[in-house]
Amino acid sequence: MTVRYAIVVEKAKRNYGAYVPDLPGCVATAATRKGVERRIREAIEMHLAGMREDGIRPPRPSASSGWVEVASAAAFRRTRKAG
Repeated sequence: MTVRYAIVVEKAKRNYGAYVPDLPGCVATAATRKGVERRIREAIEMHLAGMREDGIRPPRPSASSGWVEVASAAAFRRTRKAG
């Protein structure tokens, strides 16, 4: 059976990080987005295996994602400091 967990991928200054909202503590980092996606998949598999070994039933995926528009592109331009 295939199970799909939502992941969150964030770009940092020098790498990418990912975490799984439904599996607290399940995280990964890598130099590239493709790399972090591979590592978070491995981390999920290890996390679930550890839960099963400890006799804990893994949670069913419940997190979801989407997009919300909040501002125009102008809001992201750098502002000049006065003075």
